[in-house]
Amino acid sequence: MRIDLHTHSTASDGTDTPAELVRNAGAAGLDVVALTDHDTTRGHAEAIAALPEGLTLVTGAELSCRLDGVSLHMLAYLFDPEEPALFAERELVRDDRVPRAKGMVAKLRELGVPVTWEQVERIAGGGSVGRPHVATALVELGVVPTVSDAFTQDWLADGGRAHVEKHETDPFEAIRLVKAAGGVTVFAHPGASKRGQTVPESAIADMAAAGLDGVEIDHMDHDEETRARLRGLAAELGLLVTGSSDYHGSRKTVKLGEYRTDPEVYGEIIRRATGAFPVPGTGGA
Repeated sequence: MRIDLHTHSTASDGTDTPAELVRNAGAAGLDVVALTDHDTTRGHAEAIAALPEGLTLVTGAELSCRLDGVSLHMLAYLFDPEEPALFAERELVRDDRVPRAKGMVAKLRELGVPVTWEQVERIAGGGSVGRPHVATALVELGVVPTVSDAFTQDWLADGGRAHVEKHETDPFEAIRLVKAAGGVTVFAHPGASKRGQTVPESAIADMAAAGLDGVEIDHMDHDEETRARLRGLAAELGLLVTGSSDYHGSRKTVKLGEYRTDPEVYGEIIRRATGAFPVPGTGGA
């Protein structure tokens, strides 16, 4: 089985619509794909309606969290999307994205970059606006050559000249909320130091004690040394190990299924989840 448990659509900061994403996942030869847009489940219905035969969809989200001033992302799988407490927290995070993005636009203009909110809004296309949309605007304006080049201290990285903080959930609260909604939690790309500061391994141990299910290790932002170190930590803590593309369509160079999750780990995620079930494709529109 070819299993990719971390992808994004236009419901957040990917460039494929949810329908395009599942069709592309099927064409890429995947058997299972998870749709994990940032702090939203709005793309799930469209993805399910278009799900091709032979492809199974795992519903999920990537939750924005912060611990001791460090941003981190928590993948949540197969939770009840209507559970009130988790729904309210996702909305709180998502609602803060617009003023945050507007703040970044204002800072960029102060730095002499002629970006506009209308430009960022057009790029977001109704999705959950985030830094990649602002970064894309910088690419359009010729300020940086690629989206990745915008995530530096000169521009949008944590603590960068145009960075603006947003509301983010405490990861221990995120674990509690997802568990209460019947879901499974996996710490996304915990060693992705190129994105900025990462939390110490002691924090991962504390999260494991609080009910964290797994860590995403096989990821484009982890080198081999980081993967080996994290595998050792996961084994010590009894955490599941996943691998995923973190696909964003044309916004990143990584391809669907470039990094994958072991079928046995996938089976354990399904076994632990009680809030929702994977959706098998029957040949969507």
